[in-house]
Amino acid sequence: MGERAAPYIAAPMPIRASDLLTLTREGLYCPLGRFHVDPTWPVERALITHGHADHARSGHRAVLATPETLRIMAVRYGEDFCGTRQEARLGETIRVGDVAVRFAPAGHVLGSAQIAIEAEGVRVVVSGDYKRAYDPTCLPFEVVPCDVFITEATFGLPVFRMPDTRDEIRKLLDSVALFPERAHIVGAYALGKAQRVMALLREAGYDRPIYLHGAMEKLTELYKREGIPLGETPKVVAAERPKLHGAVVLCPPSTIQDLWSRKFPDPVTSFASGWMRVRARARQKGVELPLVISDHSDWPDLCRTIRETGAGEVWVTHGQEDALVHWCGTQGIKARPLHMLGYGDEEVESAEAAA
Repeated sequence: MGERAAPYIAAPMPIRASDLLTLTREGLYCPLGRFHVDPTWPVERALITHGHADHARSGHRAVLATPETLRIMAVRYGEDFCGTRQEARLGETIRVGDVAVRFAPAGHVLGSAQIAIEAEGVRVVVSGDYKRAYDPTCLPFEVVPCDVFITEATFGLPVFRMPDTRDEIRKLLDSVALFPERAHIVGAYALGKAQRVMALLREAGYDRPIYLHGAMEKLTELYKREGIPLGETPKVVAAERPKLHGAVVLCPPSTIQDLWSRKFPDPVTSFASGWMRVRARARQKGVELPLVISDHSDWPDLCRTIRETGAGEVWVTHGQEDALVHWCGTQGIKARPLHMLGYGDEEVESAEAAA
């Protein structure tokens, strides 16, 4: 009789990106790490990219995020916003289950981060929301080479090419100088956009008080505690509104056409948003002075970022998914839309801030 054959032992299958992240009802889930990224429902363990309400929700049992994002969540939801929390220092590699994770700057708002997830030499990067434009209130975006890049596409159409933000701030200052008798009411989202506008005004030499709607107050004080120089930012007192000739006032976008804003002297209504690139939106909202200031990457920067990551595959999340997927195809990059629910553009933040 012949010799007994040795038992066959299959070689381990190489890990795939889908082993690292898969799409569930709650959002992106890492089976090997047993965690979700920016889940839309309370989960056992959540890794959070940044503090905006459509990404950072309360009620998770455990949260891992940058120190700044954790502090933002505590301001917004209270100190008991989760069961336990852990700080993720930028650039630090943390073992979570069977994967290594690393947070890298996303340039979106204070504390915002991309999350790199890696196992067996395969790396997937979740961008969260990000921008490449200048912002004195947060660290700039850092390109993280990866095999799969999961990118947002809020402004993922070729028409979205944003101007230099400092030129938009100059428009505001020119209008203040031209109409010294009128108050300038600037709609801006309470987290990130408002503080960026304030910081850019200060860099441009504006040293007068910048008045705030009450919805802006707590997060602005947090930015100040984090060392962001925003100058004097008094809360608007109702009785003082008719006297604020020539003042710059920041408020949630939903209040620029509200009764609240009409109490100011002959107000110039303004709105700081990437959506002001679409003139019809400005007209629809009755905005006299649109300021094209976005905290998301525009079309050229989305394309540039995908190229610079070197990713062979791209997954496109909320926003204008189909156009970016098509562009990737023209570049020989495999791409697909994720059609994730529960994530919105900055206007989600507007509604929440006014609440």
